[in-house]
Amino acid sequence: MTKENRINKKYIFNLLIASFIFLSPVDAMSQELDSGDTAWILTSTALVLFMTLPGLALFYGGLVRVKNILSVLIQCFVIACIVSVIWVIYGYSIAFKGSGIYFGDLSSVFLNGIGRDSLSGSIPETLFVMFQMTFAIITPALVIGAFVERIKFSAVCLFTIFWVTLVYLPACHMVWGGGYLGSIGVIDFAGGLVVHVTCGVAALVSAIMIGPRKGFPNTPMPPHNRTMVVIGAAMLWVGWFGFNAGSAVAANGDAAMAMLVTHISAAIAALVWMSIEWIKQGKPTVVGIATGMVAGLATITPAAGTVGPEGALLIGFLAGLVCFYATQLIKSILKIDDSLDVFPVHGVGGMLGIIMLSVVGNPDGFLGSGASGISESGAFDQLTIQLTGITLIFVWTAVLTWIILKAISYITGLRVDDETESQGLDLISHGERGYNME
Repeated sequence: MTKENRINKKYIFNLLIASFIFLSPVDAMSQELDSGDTAWILTSTALVLFMTLPGLALFYGGLVRVKNILSVLIQCFVIACIVSVIWVIYGYSIAFKGSGIYFGDLSSVFLNGIGRDSLSGSIPETLFVMFQMTFAIITPALVIGAFVERIKFSAVCLFTIFWVTLVYLPACHMVWGGGYLGSIGVIDFAGGLVVHVTCGVAALVSAIMIGPRKGFPNTPMPPHNRTMVVIGAAMLWVGWFGFNAGSAVAANGDAAMAMLVTHISAAIAALVWMSIEWIKQGKPTVVGIATGMVAGLATITPAAGTVGPEGALLIGFLAGLVCFYATQLIKSILKIDDSLDVFPVHGVGGMLGIIMLSVVGNPDGFLGSGASGISESGAFDQLTIQLTGITLIFVWTAVLTWIILKAISYITGLRVDDETESQGLDLISHGERGYNME
């Protein structure tokens, strides 16, 4: 073999290797860190935490009476702290590691094996851990709206530990972590099932088991600070862009569309809720328009990755209409003191969004936008899959929440005594007042 032939063969060999590296390795390239994706998810993570602290804390705090505002604020704070610790020790591992049907495994306890160079797609895995942690934080924080002004602080702490472990982590794994519901094709883009149905059902069960506030439903219990309610609601609206658009886990067209449809749904739902109040009561209220906005956000959450602007308009309209009358059903007809309307807004809204995405998100369906993920067999088959997800998560949450609350009732008790409830949780349970009245 001549020297020239050997050089030509070597050149051809190197060319083939280079072609293999640059043309074929989709998997290898997908494992490279993308600075744009990373920057966006860093921002989204901050936005989702901002939803709980201070957004939800102020929204809920303004809705309760003046004697209980600090109790709501400290409950949101302690939930954020407890869930953060749980998530690092075992929560992330159970939710996102392993291949179990209902639970993950403990291979990443204390985030074992997750370092600076670990990747989750195109972002650092540490960032994915933190992003998902903020979802785990806000979910039990939403539940407290059902039993504000009457629950023991110790019961809130225990409830958070048990509920996140037994309800949230399995739900998260089943839908997002490779478990049963994800494997059958359930679509939940940003938490209709994982966040809103779980918190809504838990709120309904909690309100029934703990019982109504003294004087409900005959004694008026108006919000003590509507200005605070609006400020908190506005923070939730802005933070929700991280919640939904961040769930694309990339800085791309999916994230942009998710942000657009999120805003559209919130706006139309707020207008519908306000209009219904205006017609029924003669005046629009600031609490009404804020609550309608939250209903629109909760309802679009599972569908934000599969619908377009037209679908978002329809979903937002239905959110304002259905969630408004759901609040009337729960409080006025069934006489259940779900104090801050967690089930009718988040639970009903989440289920509505889970159902509607199979209709408006289907390429061949009404107002379809050509979205991916919908069953190739069509909207009806996807609807059947979605209803399976709702049924399983509803039953799982209801049964486990009842067991958890029953256990806590024997350990510390659930409800404060009559004197504490009358005087207010701020002064009796925490030794502080929210405002200096002197």
